[in-house]
Amino acid sequence: MLKLVDGAYGGPVIIDRRLTIIGPRGAVVDGLGEGSVMTIAAPDVILTGFTVTGSGRVNQNLDAGVKIIEGADRARIEGLMVTGNLHGVDVHGGRDAAVLTNEIIGTRSPRMNERGNGIYVWNSPGTRLERNRIRYGRDGIFSNASAKSYYRDNVMRDLRFAVHFMYTRNTEVTGNISIGNHLGFAIMFSDRTKIRNNLSLGDREHGLMLNYANNADVTGNLIRGGAKKCLFIYNAHKNVIWHNRFEGCGIGIHFTAGSEKNVLTDNAFITNREQVKYVGTRNMEWSHEGKGNFWSDHPAFDLNGDGVADSFYRPNDLMDQILWSQPAAGLLTGSPAVQLVRWSQRDFPATLPGGVRDSAPLMHSLTISVRPEILAYEAEAANRWTEGNHDDADSDDLSSH
Repeated sequence: MLKLVDGAYGGPVIIDRRLTIIGPRGAVVDGLGEGSVMTIAAPDVILTGFTVTGSGRVNQNLDAGVKIIEGADRARIEGLMVTGNLHGVDVHGGRDAAVLTNEIIGTRSPRMNERGNGIYVWNSPGTRLERNRIRYGRDGIFSNASAKSYYRDNVMRDLRFAVHFMYTRNTEVTGNISIGNHLGFAIMFSDRTKIRNNLSLGDREHGLMLNYANNADVTGNLIRGGAKKCLFIYNAHKNVIWHNRFEGCGIGIHFTAGSEKNVLTDNAFITNREQVKYVGTRNMEWSHEGKGNFWSDHPAFDLNGDGVADSFYRPNDLMDQILWSQPAAGLLTGSPAVQLVRWSQRDFPATLPGGVRDSAPLMHSLTISVRPEILAYEAEAANRWTEGNHDDADSDDLSSH
């Protein structure tokens, strides 16, 4: 065991044998701008308590505060202050790593895509990322070509994506909090992900995106206050989306590109400016085994008191689809012709196009509580975006994802 005391320790450092290094926050390991500050190249290494800073800035080399390479299995990184680095922690091939309760503060260079990630996981099965606080940089957690991992109870603020999956499978994302990011949880080209009990608060583009994501379990999440979309589903299949609350977004759920065999039930769609955007000719049923979703704009009765509305819910009609495909037609929204079309579809349902129908809408919505500390962060993020004091240097970054 190596015990550090307060003071500066010059790097970079390569750890090539089993070793435990502990120290106070005032013990600072500084890479002096060259490569990765601490590279772990042996199994069963433990780093605890001190500060790691001063990595290089070469993105091609994934310069990081702490890098865990192939063969460096069972590394444990706990309670560090990781700041002033390109990437915070790069788990790059080491198996069964544990990255726990660290504070990771990324770079704030003008272009967001030129920054590094808080934690980058590549081909590292069994990784545990728990109770870390990550702020600034590009993505909070970027998981690429990895599997069988657990990302739990992390708080991520002021980033591009809080959690970003590419080609990741059998991985659990539970209890994480995304606040004031461009996008909360981006699950892309991934399979069998469990996305449970997370919060997306004030994320500006999407709270949750399923893009070529299949067989996911999306349960118990709160997505609130996004400027554009709470949930975006694009070419994603066989996902179970259950017991979530989607609130206060421009669009509650945008469902597109032939996504099939998804189950949506027991969710609450609350005061979204547009609850559902679905453009297609197929009929989609959004209830399951006699239980649908709660829709705050559904004026319904429940005469038998079973908690299910007596009338079905249908969010979109033919005019909605015309307005989405031909925005200029919005000038005619209040015209007698448009009102006649909507009246005829209401009274003659056979004239309706294919679309979403909830045959068993719920009368009561679920609630998901938020801790006071997190509410304060949410309010801070909302104020910052309202005042225009935010990082939008790469406002078009999301268009390529």
